Amino acid sequence: MNSSAYNPFQIARQQFDHAADLLDLDQGTRELLRNPLREYHFSLPVKMDDGSTKIFRGFRVQHNDARGPSKGGIRFHPQETIDTVRALAMWMTWKTAVADLPLGGGKGGVICDPHSLSMSEQEQICRGWVRRIFHDIGPKSDVPAPDVMTSSQQMLWMLDEFESLTGQHQPGFITGKPVGLGGSLGRREATGYGVMIAVREALKELEIRPQNTTASFQGFGNVAQYAIELYEQMGGTTLCVSCWDQEDGVSYAFYKKDGIKLRELREATDPFGGISKGKAKDLGYEIYPGEDWLKQPVDILIPAALENQITEENVGMVGETVRLIAEGANGPTTPRADHVLREKSVFIIPDLLANAGGVTCSYFEQVQSNMNYYWEKEEVLSKLDMKMTSAYLSVSQFALKNELSMRDAAHVISVDRVAQACRDRGWV
Repeated sequence: MNSSAYNPFQIARQQFDHAADLLDLDQGTRELLRNPLREYHFSLPVKMDDGSTKIFRGFRVQHNDARGPSKGGIRFHPQETIDTVRALAMWMTWKTAVADLPLGGGKGGVICDPHSLSMSEQEQICRGWVRRIFHDIGPKSDVPAPDVMTSSQQMLWMLDEFESLTGQHQPGFITGKPVGLGGSLGRREATGYGVMIAVREALKELEIRPQNTTASFQGFGNVAQYAIELYEQMGGTTLCVSCWDQEDGVSYAFYKKDGIKLRELREATDPFGGISKGKAKDLGYEIYPGEDWLKQPVDILIPAALENQITEENVGMVGETVRLIAEGANGPTTPRADHVLREKSVFIIPDLLANAGGVTCSYFEQVQSNMNYYWEKEEVLSKLDMKMTSAYLSVSQFALKNELSMRDAAHVISVDRVAQACRDRGWV
């Protein structure tokens, strides 16, 4: 993160307050939706491979479940904080609502660095996390999923622990599972593909042909890789990818003036999305400081890493050629940076909408698991395209009709839907 003073939950609340003002929400509804309904903090003792015992801190936040079971990932990250989890849970509430899914918002996390943990140590963390909270989560109440530095393997360990504790097969307890063990075809592609479906619709509005565009991406994990894959299929050219280097503790931007080749760059990438500098240099890539992904002469920027990446301090680096930003990450743009970009007439597809493909496909997986029935990949991706396109058009039309930005429109639509569900239930 770029600033120690940055608090994502404070940002999430500011965004909510603005939407609440536009909707003229009553005070009771505001107080209910500004805070999580429930949150859990717990310690996870783990017997390390060297024989020592280490205590990790874990969290689960259930922001709101008026529209359905809480839904949200579990993040393993050394800089995880409870305020980050609270913010992500709130954003998940709005994200499921803007995609019009019958779900609420939740999020989980553990303060740890998987780079320095063995698979055995990670498994203990996963199983310990479930043991601490299994009474308060499940397929009908709160459904976890992968997030930053967690994958299908971690989800499977968690599912196995949950089923051992409950004595029942409940594959709908968690999503992001391996295909063949309750996972959904198309899930790996879903978030990245969803970002580019939203970009496709925005380019139509802007009357720009994808074949005539170039892009720069921050991050090279699951989201960015599949976004680049679909972008290539659309005819676009990716010039730059920026990612974190765990060994050096800094990020680097990898640039190729005639466009990166996704397949070759994947071969130089570790399981966490880190690109080997040596291999990239051998492949002809120019290597720059990480933030240089912002100043490339491209049409499209896709932040697909962590929150707080386009800030008041670095927004001036955004090149004059940039027409569109699609937020593949959660909360990557701070409010002040957002204001600067809007003054420069940069069209922004907000995170609530741009990266809703992941939770949409997680919902599909949840439905399939609960039904014990599975769809073919083409059907999953077709349903994803339909859902993402419908959500995009709803937000775009609302923005145009009410003279709002896409971000404000997405927040107003989602907050209104959740507030109405709370009123209908008699909570406020």
